[in-house]
Amino acid sequence: MASLKDYKPLRLMAGDADDLQVISAYLQDAVGKIGDFSYLPEQRRFAFVMNRFLWESAGKRKVGSFARVRAGIHFDDVKSAQYSRLKTDTKDAVIELLSIRFSAKDDGAGVIDLDFAGGGGIRLDVESVNCFMSDISDPWRTRAKPAHDE
Repeated sequence: MASLKDYKPLRLMAGDADDLQVISAYLQDAVGKIGDFSYLPEQRRFAFVMNRFLWESAGKRKVGSFARVRAGIHFDDVKSAQYSRLKTDTKDAVIELLSIRFSAKDDGAGVIDLDFAGGGGIRLDVESVNCFMSDISDPWRTRAKPAHDE
């Protein structure tokens, strides 16, 4: 693993489905609390913070010292947000993000799906893909690397 002192914060922007796949890859296995997700209808924004795993420094190693960093993410041009199979009244419940997907409609608008471990999800009805992600803390070490079935 590269030294944490060599860490450079990520600041990414997505304007289409391909860009969003890149952000999805960096956020795979990010963990956060349900209370850290918020739809702001007057601003047409959906925003949240999560602790993302630093996949870019983990390489193919299965054991060792790894790292996480706090990341802030927001989507603009959001018309609505729907939660599915997530207990939104349990603000301290920890959820794990698996992927972010965009499905376009004929007019360029579409839906963005945030898929979580355990089958929960958030669906955003959007006018366009307009996403921003920024690392907002220094990284910290963790021993656990997320594992997935082959």
